[in-house]
Amino acid sequence: MFYQHERLALFIDGSNLYSAARSLGFDIDFKKLKDEFASRGTLVRAHYYTVLIENDDYSPVRPLVDWLNYNGYTIVSKPAKEFVDASGRRRFKGKIEVELCIDALEIAKYVQHIVLFSGDGDFKPLVAALQRTGVRVSVVSTVRCSPPMIADDLRRQADDFIELADLEDKVGRPPRFDRDDHQSDGGLPPFMSAES
Repeated sequence: MFYQHERLALFIDGSNLYSAARSLGFDIDFKKLKDEFASRGTLVRAHYYTVLIENDDYSPVRPLVDWLNYNGYTIVSKPAKEFVDASGRRRFKGKIEVELCIDALEIAKYVQHIVLFSGDGDFKPLVAALQRTGVRVSVVSTVRCSPPMIADDLRRQADDFIELADLEDKVGRPPRFDRDDHQSDGGLPPFMSAES
């Protein structure tokens, strides 16, 4: 699936990858993830996409975003939009698909292989467009949960499907951090291991 001479880029849909890993019972160690894919080719960029809640006293994503930003990831974030649902509860929504698509199409002329960490079927047209430029696209997600985290049409469109569960020993770590139990991992943020 990978060639050592290939220039490759990672595109990570943060919330989708988080949900997929959690459904499999582990967390992602982003240092290991970057190292793993750098060993498979020439890693040009690693992009991480997320939606942030502004003016929130505690956001579990913000320490992750800061760490990734200082450790070689390109962070693309946008503020979540707040709304009140039918039952009167405060909710947030936000999407980063457009930003991810534009960035992937722009970088296509500089790489031979893009690895997309998402199972969102909305990315099928992006994968097809990248393939038309000559770029190979691998998609990382999981079918080993119920329901599967990857849309069938996205899986069919990709050049390669990489089962996230098969990467657990290379990029995963046991979930050790809980928002209500900050001491469970010596105070380390959820994306870092003691080795980071």
